[in-house]
Amino acid sequence: MSRSKYLFLNLTFLFLFVGTVSVMGGRPVLPGAYDMDRYLPLLEGEKVAVVANQTSRVGKAHLVDTLLSRGVEIVRIFSPEHGFRGDAGAGMTVKDMKDTKTGLPIVSLYGKHRKPLPEDLSDVDVVIFDIQDVGVRFYTYISTLHLVMEACAEAGKQVMVLDRPNPNGFYVDGPVLDTAYRSFVGMDPVPVVYGMTPGEYARMLNGEGWLADSLQCDLTVIPCRNYTHRIYYELPVKPSPNLPNMRAVYLYPSLCFFEGTIMSVGRGTDFPFEVYGHPDYPAHNFSFTPRSIPGAALHPRYEGKVCYGVDLRHIPLKFCRDNRTLILDWVIDAYREMGKKPDFFNKYFDKLAGTDQLRKEILAGKDKYNIRWSWKKDVDAFKKIRKKYLLYGDFE
Repeated sequence: MSRSKYLFLNLTFLFLFVGTVSVMGGRPVLPGAYDMDRYLPLLEGEKVAVVANQTSRVGKAHLVDTLLSRGVEIVRIFSPEHGFRGDAGAGMTVKDMKDTKTGLPIVSLYGKHRKPLPEDLSDVDVVIFDIQDVGVRFYTYISTLHLVMEACAEAGKQVMVLDRPNPNGFYVDGPVLDTAYRSFVGMDPVPVVYGMTPGEYARMLNGEGWLADSLQCDLTVIPCRNYTHRIYYELPVKPSPNLPNMRAVYLYPSLCFFEGTIMSVGRGTDFPFEVYGHPDYPAHNFSFTPRSIPGAALHPRYEGKVCYGVDLRHIPLKFCRDNRTLILDWVIDAYREMGKKPDFFNKYFDKLAGTDQLRKEILAGKDKYNIRWSWKKDVDAFKKIRKKYLLYGDFE
């Protein structure tokens, strides 16, 4: 496989398409994993590791099973947050193990370490990254991508990204990360919603020198077919236990800020990231009671306590798609409704925001328009960077 080549060849045939309803001009949107005629020849004679989870599918089959059936030599699986089967709750440590179906060793990148160790890559030629992302900076799959590329650049290994569409790829918004607040929920100076696919993001990591010591990874991107950033791509498989449907995926960029406050976002219910509330919330017209749900929310915040709050399940998907901005009203309103409690925000809020400015502006009583204006200059500068690495038609 030649170094740092990005493949733009035409498909020679269409693979069986199952599950995804998004279409462009009547043609189904196909993730890069479906385009096997373009990447299988590049894997001949190579020892392969795969960064994958439950979203890594080709039709009804898992990518790992598909590659093995095609004679690809897989030596190792790397699993991200939520694990290889996607059944570990947010923040839960994921352990190394063996895949019960294939017998392959699974190395957790959300356990003892989050970056592949040199020994994890010693017998590997190519690392394939194929995970469905949701296009939000604090959703940790892009942090895993960053660290995998960094480790491979240091070890002289190749990375192949089998690209997948971004369900929130139709807009860019939110404060740009101040690197003083870098963490695993935000590693790179991008807005909260950055409007790029994993393949485009990987190109940006390389091109902007954001890997450690400005290293560049030997990168190949297998792009999607029939995708543009104007498409509202609907996910065929839920990307993690607490994003069970498209409304939750659309609301997640705005509601996740509540994870850095005293509020609950419905973890431990059947509708996470579609509600928010607190036991002391003054309005009592809606309530929910968090409970432990194995694989989604063990001992969630306010477990067993009645939380009063706001139900967003009535919001039409069209509103979410047409809005194209973070919705700051909810966190601002909740802060006021809770009596502007001094402990309303915690340190995690600034990590999610990627800056302390958003918290300070809410505390100062600024409205959503002034807050959004405060990050416009940085977002506009990011958009110029972003344009250089796009593989698909833009939304503008």
